Amino acid sequence: PLVESGGGLVHSGGSLRLSCAAARGVVTINTMAWYRQPPGKQRELVASISTSGTNYADSVKGRFTISRGDAKNTVNLQMNNLEPEDTAVYSCQAASYTGATLQSDSWGQGPQVTVSS
Repeated sequence: PLVESGGGLVHSGGSLRLSCAAARGVVTINTMAWYRQPPGKQRELVASISTSGTNYADSVKGRFTISRGDAKNTVNLQMNNLEPEDTAVYSCQAASYTGATLQSDSWGQGPQVTVSS
């Protein structure tokens, strides 16, 4: 189980910070990521962080920053210059990959992020 915090309602151009912590016993983690599902659309990868570095969706590059928290198996997503198109349910994933193969993962419930124009 993952514990997420952050999210909420913000005006266009504003900022929000999401945090995610994986409880003890969750799968052996080497990658943590944030996904989002906008209304009526499929879930999409927003950003990920692993020992190989970070990865971002083109739509958020330069605006969002993913980083590891101070505690083990925690991750933050700083979202700046938010746009109405960023409105979605955001979910945290803690995963174990071998190469490009997903071995196991765990998901959070997901905070709602709403950006008004």
